[in-house]
This record gives sequence, structure tokens and C-alpha cells, in this order.
Amino acid sequence: TMTPHELYQRPGFLLRRMYQIAAAVFENACGDLGLTTAQYGVLIIVHSEPGIDQTRLARALAFDKVTVMRVLRGLEERGLVQRVASGRQKTLALTDAGLALLTQARERAEAASRRLMSPLDSADQAQLVRLLQTLVNGLAHEARAPFVPLER
Repeated sequence: TMTPHELYQRPGFLLRRMYQIAAAVFENACGDLGLTTAQYGVLIIVHSEPGIDQTRLARALAFDKVTVMRVLRGLEERGLVQRVASGRQKTLALTDAGLALLTQARERAEAASRRLMSPLDSADQAQLVRLLQTLVNGLAHEARAPFVPLER
């Protein structure tokens, strides 16, 4: 049987714990703006791809349908994102308030990202990102929610 010590060395345990820490670091930086990491991601994607639909948005962030609907509902209720009827499809756009909040949050989110990586030197930071990308790309077929990155 596995011991607690062995459990604590498992990549899955460490990744989950790291995600908890990452969310806390972000919320410490952006909490007074009332933004979660998921909401910030939506603001970034909708800003960079005005007119994106909900399905492409979900894939661009690797969200399932329920998550993307929940996050969008919260942003719409706050008047940050609007749905625009475009033929039979509804597309998404930031409101002026959404753009203003994104502009306000950007610097703080960057600071949170630097804080998150601060225990590592720059070579280790680059290596960690490379290793995480290798895992994500190599095991993408296991995921419940598809990830279709937006083209640069």
C-alpha cells in the first residue's frame, strides 16, 4: 500500500497542489477586481478574438460546456461581456467595462505569474514550462475537454 510520503511525491498530487497555489496567487493579485483565473482567460480570449463563439471560446481555454456557460454568465451579469446576434449564431465581445477591467487586471496578472515562478531561476522556469507543455501535448487525448489553441 502507498504511504502518505509516497503520495506526496506523485506528480498528480503535486500538480493539483500547485494549481491551488497558482489560483491563490492570482486571486491575491486580482481578487479585489473580483476576477478568477477562468474569467481572466475569457477576457483575454474574447479581447484577442472579437466575434468568437462560445464553442471556440471553450476549446481555446480547454473548458467544458458547463464551465464556459457558468463563467460567461458571471461576466455577462457584470456587464463585462456581451453576446451579439450574428446570423443564427451568437458571438461574444467585450463591453467597454470589460476592456477597462482587462486593462486594469493585466499588470496584476503578470505580477502574479512572476510571483508564481519566483522560487525558480530563469533556466528552471523555462524548463518547467517545456516539461508541462510536453505532458499536456503528449496526453491531450486523455482530457475530457478539448483544447484547440487560437492561431497566433
